[in-house]
Amino acid sequence: MWSSVDSSIEQAVFEMFPHSFMVGGSVRDRILGIPPKDYDFSTPLTPDEIEATVRQHQRKPYLIGKRFGTVGFKVNGQMVEMTTFRSERYIPGIRKPDVAFVTDIDADLFRRDFTINAIAMLPDNTTYDPFHGAEDLHKHIIRCVGKPKDRFKEDPLRLLRMCRFSAQFGRQFSIEADTFDRATDLSNAILDVSRERWMIEMDKILTGDKPSIPFYHMSQTRLLNYMIPELALQVGYDQNSPHHSKPLWDHTLSVVDNLPQDICLRWAGLLHDIGKPFVRTEHKKGHSNYLYHEQVGAELVRKVAYYLRWPNDRLDVVTRLVLHHTDDDSPIKSADMAAK
Repeated sequence: MWSSVDSSIEQAVFEMFPHSFMVGGSVRDRILGIPPKDYDFSTPLTPDEIEATVRQHQRKPYLIGKRFGTVGFKVNGQMVEMTTFRSERYIPGIRKPDVAFVTDIDADLFRRDFTINAIAMLPDNTTYDPFHGAEDLHKHIIRCVGKPKDRFKEDPLRLLRMCRFSAQFGRQFSIEADTFDRATDLSNAILDVSRERWMIEMDKILTGDKPSIPFYHMSQTRLLNYMIPELALQVGYDQNSPHHSKPLWDHTLSVVDNLPQDICLRWAGLLHDIGKPFVRTEHKKGHSNYLYHEQVGAELVRKVAYYLRWPNDRLDVVTRLVLHHTDDDSPIKSADMAAK
């Protein structure tokens, strides 16, 4: 099951905390053969006991998350987080969860979002997998732990994470039917999540290998309607143009996929035709024209940027890219032309 990824970090942690479990994305990535970016561990020890153990091993504890049960420390220069077994309850509009400490790994795993993130690894390199997450990894399936309705209500950001995970691991993951249906039913709950949290997820999507897949799921579950409604107008939109064989949303997604993995370029690709539905006119020959959609698009980018709370430097760059995306020297033009 396990890849050849270097395991020296988890070995060192297990020596310090022999009764702990490696959990979450770090286990998922190890199974997939991806070097973990984050190392997360769970333990029955209290936060005070975790801190004391870290100090006993002559390491510096990082205590910013201690009130939530998490103590950080470094191993081989890599930050590791050790967390007391816990359950979580998210309050709408508040980023940090209401935390309650629990006494067993089952309750700790049950609080997690998807089965692929609810696998624990023991010190002997065996796994504890009560929700069959390894099987879902093997089959490339995104499935909620327990009832999807409960998981999404606990933290609606999971709606967006579900979409992101569908294309994050170098291959396409399908979304289990009940998980997808409940996400669609509850898509309006994304409005209870801060836009700063939206942006973290959307930036990860846009810098991924194939952002069209998560954005397709966002449109199908209607998440896009609540997050960027001006962009949602493109879904199913017939351009009625001799220059475009694809519906507008399909064209946009193709442009994004074909741009370099630069965050400003990808955002500009996503928004480059956002002005089209607002300027459509009918030509006497029967097709549609979209004169000045670049200018209107640039104005809409400013509105979207303000709503999503972009930094000013991103706003400036993306606005210019959208305004000039039909220019011959535009870095978007070749991807735009190829997507026609």
